Amino acid sequence: MVLNENGSGQPLSQATLDWLKRQAGTGSRIKRVIPLKGGVSSAVYLIQGARNGELCEYVLRQFTDREWLDQEPDLAEHEAAALSNAYHAGLPAPKWIAADYTGEVCGHPSVLMTRLSGEVILKPREMSIWLEGLAGVLAELHHADTAAMKWNYFAYNDIVGLEVPDWTESPQAWKKIIERVQEGPPTYTPRLIHRDYHPANLLWENGKVSGIVDWVNSCYGPAGVDTGHCRVNLVQLYGVEVADAFLAAYLRTPGSAVEVEDGYWDMLSLTDFLCGPPEVYQGWIDLGFTGLTPQIIKERIDAYAVSLVARL
Repeated sequence: MVLNENGSGQPLSQATLDWLKRQAGTGSRIKRVIPLKGGVSSAVYLIQGARNGELCEYVLRQFTDREWLDQEPDLAEHEAAALSNAYHAGLPAPKWIAADYTGEVCGHPSVLMTRLSGEVILKPREMSIWLEGLAGVLAELHHADTAAMKWNYFAYNDIVGLEVPDWTESPQAWKKIIERVQEGPPTYTPRLIHRDYHPANLLWENGKVSGIVDWVNSCYGPAGVDTGHCRVNLVQLYGVEVADAFLAAYLRTPGSAVEVEDGYWDMLSLTDFLCGPPEVYQGWIDLGFTGLTPQIIKERIDAYAVSLVARL
């Protein structure tokens, strides 16, 4: 019997378990499957096993969101390619092991990778040191010598159809942001970007970043999309001042992409969140971050919008 964390039956199909054993190699055994918290668009598991008497650990991601798969049916292939690209470039990414691209064997498209040591930290003891680490590894990513990918950046929202949100208390700021975004982007150098870079996708060990996870959206595109996306997350978690401190830390890091200074990327990234009224990200709750409310998120996002317009 393969057990999950609380000792009950396995959360994975027998076909998936058999596939995992084949990937682990002859003489391997799956001992425990532990669902991991923090993700909301796929199922992620820690796989603990043994091979020839030695303990081994892997991470399995299964893409279970049917709507997302309908839009991007190559998600497993995409993440496998991104993992390989990042790992071989020397970035702190998991190593890709195997994939069931279509889900023909496992029932869902699946990607198996190595497990990285470390933990997510959302309440750092020293915010300035934490921000330096967050910014530094992102600059390293943007400066990495990586192979070309067939996946390129695209905006999540219809930029032409953007409208001022009905919940805002600062409609004029949002109007100016939308107008600037609709003017089009400044010039930039396409490079490897993570595309979902934020604190919940970083692991820490002994005060340093030990890993970057969740590479399924990685592609070639503008570095400002990474800094902008991270800043919106930081605004919601801690406020505008922390988001500004992160950008300053990034820009003074060797290898950083100076084009992120253009406020366009922050504005564009903010409009990515115009898909409904502000709410607290479930992943933060799952990771134990408490104290946020939709009202706090709304006020912080509005304050951020005003600050971005002031930079114009």
